[in-house]
Amino acid sequence: MAINRLKPKNDFIFGCLFGEKASKDSLMALLNAILRQDGSDPIIGLKVIENKQLKKDMLSDKTGRLDIRAELASGEQINVEMQMLNRYNMVKRTLFYLAKLFTASIKAGEPYEKLKKTITINLLNFELFPFERFHSTYHFYEDHEDRAMLTDALAVHFIEFPKFERAEKDKNIALHRWLLFMDEKLPEDQLKELMAMDPMIGKTEEQLEMLSGKDYVRELAEARENAMRDWNSSMSGSREEGIAIGKAEGKTEMVLKMLAKGLDVAFISEVSGMSVQQINRLAESAADSK
Repeated sequence: MAINRLKPKNDFIFGCLFGEKASKDSLMALLNAILRQDGSDPIIGLKVIENKQLKKDMLSDKTGRLDIRAELASGEQINVEMQMLNRYNMVKRTLFYLAKLFTASIKAGEPYEKLKKTITINLLNFELFPFERFHSTYHFYEDHEDRAMLTDALAVHFIEFPKFERAEKDKNIALHRWLLFMDEKLPEDQLKELMAMDPMIGKTEEQLEMLSGKDYVRELAEARENAMRDWNSSMSGSREEGIAIGKAEGKTEMVLKMLAKGLDVAFISEVSGMSVQQINRLAESAADSK
């Protein structure tokens, strides 16, 4: 086992493990665990279409997407994205890229029948929906007829890791095994058990060990985490600043209303916490703006 096991949920590392042409067997096993849980019509072939994590400049891009695109032998397009941070735009972001991928599957002038079935899979290291199910699936359904699907040409899967962590685990279920594998805190004895149960997890772990032993890979993974940490910090700072501004604006509005009612400035100062001088300046500004 790697002494310092890299985090499989790091989107750069995830891309290295599942988005390389040489790792398509690992991707195929993961997709079967997500899309073919009943074991029917297993995925037996695919090709990796795009591998964005190879672009080093994207590692420091706080908004960059390091997703994986693949096409199954049966023709379906698959887009897989690991999201470490909640950017609070996940649903619309997902629909945008789903629609973009779907419409790009035919060329201008080609018949609509050639549009390829498109599936988006989002693995989220945060909670998105109010229900407790960790794996949710979405299609187009009629609002009034029970389970009347308009089309299966578009589908979206969300997997929320925090909910999985709370769920009862069953290592006999392939999806549970893969999600456990992605937990960087998984005890070594449990990891060994998963590898013994599932040869593809064993093969993927070997790839992770190899990556973990390369200094430049560790540096790139750390750069990606730093970019995400910086984004999270800047968003947190913006929220706090927004709250502070909102409070200040709310206090100003309150003081102006009290002045309009003719209340004593000393009383307003005591209630609002503003100095008499600040209140007088507000009063002057309000008068000048009229």
